[in-house]
Amino acid sequence: MDHELAWIAKATGARSVERGGRIQSLWSGYGEIFRVELTGIPFASAVVKWVSPPARRPRGDASSHARKCRSYDVESVWYQKFADRCGDSCRVAKLYHFERSGEEWRFLFEDLDAAGYSGRRSVLTPDEIDRCLCWLARFHACFMGMKPEGLWHTGTYWHLATRREELDKIVDRELRAAATLFDRRLNEAKFKTFVHGDAKIANFCFAPDRGAVAAVDFQYVGGGCGMKDVAYLLSDHPTPHSEADEARHLDRYFAELRSALRAPVDVDALEHEWRELYPIAHADFWRFLAGWAPEEWARDAHARRAVERAMKQLGG
Repeated sequence: MDHELAWIAKATGARSVERGGRIQSLWSGYGEIFRVELTGIPFASAVVKWVSPPARRPRGDASSHARKCRSYDVESVWYQKFADRCGDSCRVAKLYHFERSGEEWRFLFEDLDAAGYSGRRSVLTPDEIDRCLCWLARFHACFMGMKPEGLWHTGTYWHLATRREELDKIVDRELRAAATLFDRRLNEAKFKTFVHGDAKIANFCFAPDRGAVAAVDFQYVGGGCGMKDVAYLLSDHPTPHSEADEARHLDRYFAELRSALRAPVDVDALEHEWRELYPIAHADFWRFLAGWAPEEWARDAHARRAVERAMKQLGG
């Protein structure tokens, strides 16, 4: 047994632990995710997320490094304190074990491939978009009105308070001025839940035989308006959705949200507020992109039109 994997045997009681293939590297060289094969226990495989920040980092990286480290603390709290609430309705991987030592975080997760969620996508069909939106609706319903204790107070990786450097890089003065308005409107939402915070296509796993999905990567889970997740997912597409398709996807999301809600909530008021906030949430993400990837923003006419609509909405 690889001595570096002995902690897994100790945590699970496995007779042997063998390293399998790498699944992916973590952002900015902060570690890796890989599969392990086990014997002597009920599950034959598991997934390790081993976070070990690089010793050498770019100058001026202190705030980014602190944000990344905080994100792994948040992820550990999420899985240990909240993930069990999800159940089968908004499926996530089970956490078998977690430990932290200094600036190393080690997660041992259920292998979702072995659990039947082996499908991965780079582009979604309309039906698959709806499946992901239904996952988000059930997730938002599950945590409606809860306080994000130990998580990000404001979920998502792009919210304004944590992205001041990108704000300063926005060339468009009107957009830079509107950023605080977008942020304020979203933060003042009456109805809040937990948002996944990084609801892109790559973070959904599909069960091909039964139409179900599971989600991974909860580093930026926290409080907020559910439209942040919805707008982000619908923006993660190679070509813009037509207004009719976008409206149909939103209708599907809200139908599922209504069906899944169990908390005592004025559902009509919630839907009214969130539908009004959808274009603001969309514009807020594009605001981040305008500072983070200005070249992409400059050639994305659809994004600019979306921001213009949101700015008119706020001004009118």
